[in-house]
This record gives sequence, C-alpha cells and structure tokens, in this order.
Amino acid sequence: MLVSASENIDETPSGMLLHGIMSSIAEFYSRNLATETVKGLSQKAAQGGTPNRAPIGYTNVGIRDERGREIRTVVVDTERAELVTWAFQVYASGQWTTTQLHRELVARGLTSPPTPKRPSKPIALSTMHRILTNPYYKGDVRYGGVTYKGSHTPIVMKEVWYQVQTVLDAHKSAADATQVHDHYLKGTVYCGQCGERLIITNARNRHGKVYPYFVCSGRHSGKNACTRQAMLIEDVEHLIERYYETIQVSGELRQSLAGMLHAEFDQLMASESKELNRLATARDRLEDERMKVLQAHYAGAVPLDLLKIEQDRISAGLENIENRIAAHHDEYASARANVDDSLGLLANVAGIYQRCDDANRRLCNQAFFTRIFIDEDRETRVEYERPFGSLCNAEEQANALNWASAAGAGKKKSGEVQTFARVETLVEGLNLTTSG
Repeated sequence: MLVSASENIDETPSGMLLHGIMSSIAEFYSRNLATETVKGLSQKAAQGGTPNRAPIGYTNVGIRDERGREIRTVVVDTERAELVTWAFQVYASGQWTTTQLHRELVARGLTSPPTPKRPSKPIALSTMHRILTNPYYKGDVRYGGVTYKGSHTPIVMKEVWYQVQTVLDAHKSAADATQVHDHYLKGTVYCGQCGERLIITNARNRHGKVYPYFVCSGRHSGKNACTRQAMLIEDVEHLIERYYETIQVSGELRQSLAGMLHAEFDQLMASESKELNRLATARDRLEDERMKVLQAHYAGAVPLDLLKIEQDRISAGLENIENRIAAHHDEYASARANVDDSLGLLANVAGIYQRCDDANRRLCNQAFFTRIFIDEDRETRVEYERPFGSLCNAEEQANALNWASAAGAGKKKSGEVQTFARVETLVEGLNLTTSG
C-alpha cells in the first residue's frame, strides 16, 4: 500500500528539514480552503448579499425560487427594526449618550435574536457602538474592509446615519492618550520580556505633540509585573526591517538548499518506485479484465446485468489506483514547488519587505513569522512559520553547504534547481523583481 511520502523520511538533518516542508503543505491546503471560502463570501457581498449573520433589526431566512431551490436572504425583523430606527433618530439629535440610549432601548424591550444555542436577551452596552456605526442599516454591506451596495431594505435614512457618525466623532475624547490605532505590525509583535502583545498608544508631550508608541499590554493593563519601557513605533519598524536582512539567503546558499532537498525528494521517489510499479501492473490487469468481460458479453457469455456489475467493480478499482498514483506525484510536486517558492522569497526577502506597502508588509510578517519578540535592548527574536524556521536555521544551512561541497564543484545533481520561475509570480503583484 502506498503511504504518505513523509512517513519514509529518515532522521537525518536534511530528512527532518524535508519533513518540516512537507508538513507545511497540508497546512497550506487548509489555509487555501479558508481563502476560497472568504473569496466566496466577498463575491456574495459584491452582489449585494449578506455574507454573515444579519445584524439586529434583520432576520436571515430561506425562500424558494421558481425552480424550488432554497435561497438564503435577509428580511426586516419587524419586532426589532422599529426600535433600531428610533435609536438612530434620537441619537442623531446629539442629546443622548450611548449609555443613556442603551438603557432606554433595554427598557423598551430591544433584545438580541435567539439562536439554536443562545436564547434572546437584552442587548449589551458594547453592542450600541456596533449598531450605530454599521452601514448595513442605510443599505450597504461591509465585508473585508470594503463597502458594497446591499440588496436588503434599509431601515435608516442615509442622512440620519451620517448625522449619527458626526455625533459619535464629536463624543470621542481627543485627550485619550491610550487610544488604540491600526498598524501593520499590530497582532504580530510581542514583548520580549514577558511575552504579552505590544499594543499601540499615543503619548502627548506638554507642547501637545502626539507620539505613537508600542507598549507592553501586560504592563499597560497591570496584568503582570513587566517593567518594559515603551518604544517608538518607527524604531520597532526599523528593527524588523533590519531583521529581514539577517534571514536573506545568498544565491549559493539558495542553490545548496534546493539541491539537497530536491536530491532527497528523488531518493524518496526512487524508494517507492516498487510500489508504484505494482500499482501500474494492477491497473494494466484491471484494464485487461475490463476488455475480457466486454468481449465475453458480446459473445453472449455474460448477461447485461452482470456486465454492469463487473464494469462498476473494475471502474472503482481503476479509480482508486489512479487516485493513489496521482496523490503520490501531486504530493511531491507540491512539496518541490513549496521549496522553490520559499527559497526564492528568501533570496530577496529584505528588498521585497522594504518596498512593500503596509498591507503587504502585514502579509509578509504573517507568512514568515508566528510571533516577533522585541527585547528592551532592541534585540529581535522570532517564531517562524513553516517551512521558514528550518530554511533559516544556521545548522540546516551549514548542512546544505556541506552537501553541495561533497557533491562536487560544478557537477549538477539530480533535482538541483537552476531557476525559480514560480517565484516570479509571487512578487509580480508587488511590481518587484527577484535578485540573485
């Protein structure tokens, strides 16, 4: 029986490195599925649909089209919509606070819609801001940071909704020095002393100038006894830019790592050639059997009902064999492509990161690292995403250079990669070029 290729990987340094890369393939497929799901929801929003659960004031329902197919849509919740509309109207006057409005809505009986797991209950105070800032009530759908024209019925006039946003802005405290802002490093950087997240705050000097800082959330909230000092955001940005320079690999090292890993792939595939040959033989035997059964039917020796049974059995066996052979080759192909893509990115990672906009810098950090720790002495430590932890490991890199040296100068080894054409497509969208 053909098993997963990773089960045959040995305990050698190159084998363990290979195992980490192939393990990342399964994780990639999982993430890709999630990406495709998000893509489908984005398309639904772009068409005016509601990708998520409808907010308070609306209800998700299923209706039948002319063909009898069920279509999920959203209708106005007559029980709650009237109260939501009223809430916008009175808050637009500027005479109410969100706390006062919440208290009045609870008194008037505004509750959350029941679900199979949770009963209906009075809305929470934290819900008020989400209601008052949600453009869904004026007829728009917001998903993935983009706002689309919705197909649902609005229950708040646009003029009222915009007036509410004006009132909300006016109620914000300009003196709030701890107001949190978005940043491409948010959620990625951590305190090197206690391990808690670094959060963004604004500090204002006596002259009124505002300085954005990263501070330890553990110290800021009093959660622990961390004594880490705040650090200017731009200083943290520069530290991470410099760290990317330390993980960038040279052309020689890239070729050595690629050569060692692809040679390992070749050995693994060769070790499984016996099983692949057995599967190919079984496939040929079933093909012959199918032809003989068909000939016997034409000769009158096999009735039609038995012919169908035998054909179904043979077809199922052939499909199973073909799937096992294809899965074997696909796994190796994906793993090889992952090696080439990862190494190609590492070859120019510092330049790519430096030239990325904020959105793509966030994606880079998420692709390479699970966490970035910033020590108070301005040292940077990271936890890598797979397979970069292994590819950036100094011992693994030394093993690759030793392998290349032992293979012989100027001799091409089977599996050695000369080009990285797939990598070009990864940076094409950033208008970047690889170097190397």
